Amino acid sequence: MDAKKAVTDHPILKLLAERWSPYGFKDRQVTDSDLRSVFEAARWAASSYNEQPWNYLIAKKESPQEFDRLLSCLVEGNQAWAKAAPVLVLGVVNLRFAKNNQDNRAAVHDLGLAAGNLVVEATARGLSVHQMIGILPEKARETFRIPEHHEAWTAMAIGYKTDPDDLPEALKQRDQTPRQRKPLEKFVFTGQWGQPSPILRTVAS
Repeated sequence: MDAKKAVTDHPILKLLAERWSPYGFKDRQVTDSDLRSVFEAARWAASSYNEQPWNYLIAKKESPQEFDRLLSCLVEGNQAWAKAAPVLVLGVVNLRFAKNNQDNRAAVHDLGLAAGNLVVEATARGLSVHQMIGILPEKARETFRIPEHHEAWTAMAIGYKTDPDDLPEALKQRDQTPRQRKPLEKFVFTGQWGQPSPILRTVAS
């Protein structure tokens, strides 16, 4: 059994159970066709007022200069392992509504929805995605001339996960540690904060 496959308390889609974020990637290119499809999945994510406030900057390892520019926008700890990925992506969010230039409080939420679509599509294609908050937003702004009211928010490494045995010991342990999650009772409430919802009660058969 795959140690990284989620052991769920309730049935979920197989792709969701199989998705995880590796630190190790194979030296194998991702096709432009697959990349177009994962970004097409992001394109069709839900968003407030259909604003679609997400933008992506992408660099492939086969274009070393562009790859190094994007890699330099990650914090040092992430650069150490992400440099092995064949594709790096910066997720940029527009924090204002295009229609009226007012603050968009849903913008970051909607960037996350787009990323969720992207990750599921990638998993369906045999790809892995490791998302990162450890980036250098101002470095990204300067490097890519990101406009006002837009902000680099996250990064992603996309590729094919490698055998953990091929990794340094610290990364090997991370990629072999079973996934864990809080139980539903810790975050699904009814009536008041911290009170587990009745929908979580097990009904005797």
